[in-house]
Amino acid sequence: MRIVADLGKCEGLGMCEAMAPDFFEVDEDGVVEVLDAEPGEEHRADLTAAVDACPVLALALQG
Repeated sequence: MRIVADLGKCEGLGMCEAMAPDFFEVDEDGVVEVLDAEPGEEHRADLTAAVDACPVLALALQG
């Protein structure tokens, strides 16, 4: 599985960071930084919740 972030869409609202802080961080510029782009399958449920929480649809999971 791979986390994909569309930085052009990201508005830095931080919903992803609140849901999965081990994988997402909103930087000083207000843009999401993916901390672990290829997490283990055991994190799928948490990451799916974080991706689904993004109000601007800037995140996706592949694989």
